[in-house]
Amino acid sequence: MTQQTPGTQQSQQQTPQMSPVEELAAKHRRLVGVLDDVGADGLVLSSEGALSWLLVGARVHISLAGAPILRALVTREGVEIGVFSNEAARIREEELAHLAGALDDGTVTLHPIAWHADVDAVASWFPAAAGWRLADEASAALPLRAARASLLAPEVERYRALCRESAEVLTDALSTTTPQTSEFQLAAELGGALTARGAEPVVLLAQGADRAAHRHPLPTSGPLGRRAMAVVCARRGGLIANVTRWVGFGEPLAGEDALDAAILDVEADIFAALRPGVALADVLETIRRAYPAHGFDAEEWSRHHQGGAAGYQGRDPRVSPGVPDVLHPDQAFAFNPTGFDARQGLGAKVEDTVLMRQDGGVEVLSLDPRWPSIEVAGRDRPRTLRR
Repeated sequence: MTQQTPGTQQSQQQTPQMSPVEELAAKHRRLVGVLDDVGADGLVLSSEGALSWLLVGARVHISLAGAPILRALVTREGVEIGVFSNEAARIREEELAHLAGALDDGTVTLHPIAWHADVDAVASWFPAAAGWRLADEASAALPLRAARASLLAPEVERYRALCRESAEVLTDALSTTTPQTSEFQLAAELGGALTARGAEPVVLLAQGADRAAHRHPLPTSGPLGRRAMAVVCARRGGLIANVTRWVGFGEPLAGEDALDAAILDVEADIFAALRPGVALADVLETIRRAYPAHGFDAEEWSRHHQGGAAGYQGRDPRVSPGVPDVLHPDQAFAFNPTGFDARQGLGAKVEDTVLMRQDGGVEVLSLDPRWPSIEVAGRDRPRTLRR
């Protein structure tokens, strides 16, 4: 299968003023290319990320932990949507209001089904598909990821705003927290602030000093102590911002600043490896070499996932051995190198959402100028906030 993104060159010439209906049309053209690539008559989209991408940010869930309440059958002519009848009116009037033109002209058609019916039985709500060759997200995974990799200009603007606001929420919370604040309290403040900005907190992590060895620290009732990490993954309009920040109380321990600096150097090596057309698996090789080059154990890369492409999934996909994807212009990434000094019980991590341009330049999207920074390889990167 080819990884060419159908319609990418044409789509990148669009401006941020592109209407939602025009954005839908650009994405539909890419998906027609996917149909050609996999030799199918229709493509069934079932995941939250793929559906929200195509439908220009529509919320397609009820439970954050549940499956979407609709499915989209993409044909060469348009988009057929099967949706539970108890949700259909709301979806049309609220989540798809920005696509009213496409609904009116038949480019997008809703097919309400009983709330107890099987929305995955596509032929039951769109009988014409009964004899078609249908592809699903699993069988078209690689070209489908390529189709949504290059963000359109209005998507970049929406993503930039979400990432900036997510960074601001972290600054606000960590500027007022104390060593006695519990991890639950910090997570509650972060979640509430994100929700107030219209974003869904899909991941909230908080790590006090006593839990530095755990790299995915779900919040507990324990206090933050002298050094703490906070992580948010916030979704709005389907796009997901990924940001990590650290706060420290009092003077750093011996070696603490050096550990923070070393993980930033690992990240700088990753950013330097990003270029359109580079294999994502080759980026992993850069990551594997970067850890020992900057004083970490050679196996440090294997002790936590390293992030990867970003956008409408938390990672789309993660960088991992054998991953077949290549990098695309105007693609978002969120790498998260981590390290741990077992002798002192100190952890280190850096994570921001970035955009890689056509020339390989990397723009950090999740910046708040109020946060203390240090220049690393010509780019402002976050320091630990000292309180």
